[in-house]
Amino acid sequence: MLRSSLVLEVTSAVLGAAREFLEKEGFVELLPVILAPVTDPLRTTPDRAIVSAYGQDWYLTRSMIFHKQAAVRICPKIFSFSPNIRLEPAERGKTGRHLFEFVQLDLEVREATRDEVMDLGERLLLYVLSEIRRDFSRKLAEVGRELPEYSRPFPRIAWHEARKEFGPDFEEALSRQSKSPVWIVDFPIEEREFYDREDPERPGILRDMDLLYPEGFGEALSGGEREYLPERIRLRILRQGLDPAAYAGLIALAKEGLPPSAGFGIGVERLVRFILGLSHVGEVRLFPRIPGVPAVL
Repeated sequence: MLRSSLVLEVTSAVLGAAREFLEKEGFVELLPVILAPVTDPLRTTPDRAIVSAYGQDWYLTRSMIFHKQAAVRICPKIFSFSPNIRLEPAERGKTGRHLFEFVQLDLEVREATRDEVMDLGERLLLYVLSEIRRDFSRKLAEVGRELPEYSRPFPRIAWHEARKEFGPDFEEALSRQSKSPVWIVDFPIEEREFYDREDPERPGILRDMDLLYPEGFGEALSGGEREYLPERIRLRILRQGLDPAAYAGLIALAKEGLPPSAGFGIGVERLVRFILGLSHVGEVRLFPRIPGVPAVL
């Protein structure tokens, strides 16, 4: 019972600390989008949850990437605590890292570069950890958890270098051996989605990044700069083997004018899992949705 109560208390404190930090940074909170006529393609998770209503199909949001790009036309800095539905393969339920319903702190910054949002991500994470450390050290000690203090900037490693050093499963190996959060940068274009911006000075390399937690807890944050020119978006959609007609709304928006932007998403449950040192991210939710595991409520 102590652990269940502590999970809820820490989750609430994480949400409050993140919101406080972002409001001080000038961000405006956006209400989440639950249903949309188009959503994140996410090639590694092909199944989609669909609701038919009012004569059309609506997708349960897999991420708010397109809505974030549209929103920064109105406000230069936006964030949302966005519920995501990703119908992961059942075997991913055993990784300890996957839920098929989770909440993502999603943010976007107009005219920002990758380095600027990486700096923001480091400061946001360290602020949240410092607030939790201040308010929950005693309770964390009771469950055998002590949060280290990390220094920034966090180390960086390029995708190709990480794969060469650690092999195909480099993300897990790198997370386990790292003593602090660590960035993976410069993913090859084939590894990510069409909205991740290709570096104009390095064809085939993306201006994106992932942040890994230490201690083997895996991915903390994912994001980067965005493609915003309509022809670039269309060509990237085609290169990915997708139908541009499915993304006609995004292309039309880009023709009207999308600003350059960069942003990222942080899985809230994964962050709480890391803070508490839990074995599975499902322990963070009272009503977890774990791939391949039946739910009773």
